[in-house]
Amino acid sequence: MNDIVILGATGKTGRRVVELLRAEGRQIRPASRSSEVRFDWSDAATWEGVLTGARSMYLVAPEDPALVRDFVKRAEGVERFVVLSGRGLEHVGGEAFRGMAAAEEAVRESGAEWTILRANNFNQNFDEYTWREPLLAGRLALPAGDVPEPFVDVHDIAAVAARVLTEGGHAGRVYELSGPRGLTFGEAVWVIAQAAGREIEYVELTPEAYRAELLAEGLPTEVADELGAMFAMMREGHLAEPTDGVQRVLGRPPVSFEDYAARAWA
Repeated sequence: MNDIVILGATGKTGRRVVELLRAEGRQIRPASRSSEVRFDWSDAATWEGVLTGARSMYLVAPEDPALVRDFVKRAEGVERFVVLSGRGLEHVGGEAFRGMAAAEEAVRESGAEWTILRANNFNQNFDEYTWREPLLAGRLALPAGDVPEPFVDVHDIAAVAARVLTEGGHAGRVYELSGPRGLTFGEAVWVIAQAAGREIEYVELTPEAYRAELLAEGLPTEVADELGAMFAMMREGHLAEPTDGVQRVLGRPPVSFEDYAARAWA
């Protein structure tokens, strides 16, 4: 397939999918708010330039479920969707992560080939954006409990996405993507501290204290609620067991957290 569209082309996974497919000499169309092909979920006028001529698409959903449903309905020429989603989505309560759930449903009903990639928390959440500043400050405080999380490396997610976008045999499949073993957040912070050669403290917060910290930082109530729901689902153990999704698609083990940490702090 040619004319591969990569939505979220400057994001954690999207930019790496772009790099891999370009290295393979594929004809791709990176799309984001800052790409040459501009795409903004909230501006439907940008959708046409993305959809025209598109045959396969890497889709990272917006928060608004109505937007992704409308977009997929308009994507009549797309023959293959690869959707990045979240592992354990069915266990998240309330209104959290509705955009991902809507994206899964929309591509299943589209009539096109579809493959869904349900990922654990990313390794790169520790060094890109999400938890970077607290770690640099020497303290990461979360309501994660003592349940392990098999964090997955975004390079593995991107490699799986690139493979599924460009070869057959994956239609109608849901791949759960994780790292090779689970670590508690406290253990993960210890691994990072060892790689960095510095002291970094992990602090276990109550859900109430965590929510209060998020709101004090100026995050919207909706974001605080969504993060709270995610950690509640994680504490229940729904993401704790490693999966074989990376091995099944790529024929190799996923990147270990120790290798990730050494590379990130090099």
